[in-house]
Amino acid sequence: MLTQVYPQTNHLYAFELNKDMQVSAAHFIPREDAGACSRIHGHTYTINITIAGDQLNESGFLVNFSTIKKLVHGEYDHTLLNDHSEFSGESREQIPSTEVVAKTIYEKVDAYLKGLENRPHCVQVFVRETPTSYVVYRPKQGEPNG
Repeated sequence: MLTQVYPQTNHLYAFELNKDMQVSAAHFIPREDAGACSRIHGHTYTINITIAGDQLNESGFLVNFSTIKKLVHGEYDHTLLNDHSEFSGESREQIPSTEVVAKTIYEKVDAYLKGLENRPHCVQVFVRETPTSYVVYRPKQGEPNG
């Protein structure tokens, strides 16, 4: 994998962890106005997850890299995203656009982190769909996850 540079988010945490991965998956946007994207097609998504916190766990980790990879890569790699319940509806919150994929990954990682004793936080998720197109999801400050 090539070294990537990602947009940064400001935070006041002592530690910041970034996990890169690639996920090969297909999807389609079930709307006529999506043009060619309304047909099934695939991408090799490049995903970066940024996690930050002040406390390390008993193993000296903010969070284990392999656990984060399993949560995302283990779930979505070599699948049709529309087959997953979180992307199976036709509401804008369930259509597997890159924006919704980034937000869904954030929510999945954030839910896992909330159960950890050292309480790290997911601060952003970057999803590159093509070499020229990407989305960054960050919760707005003041919102429940922000």
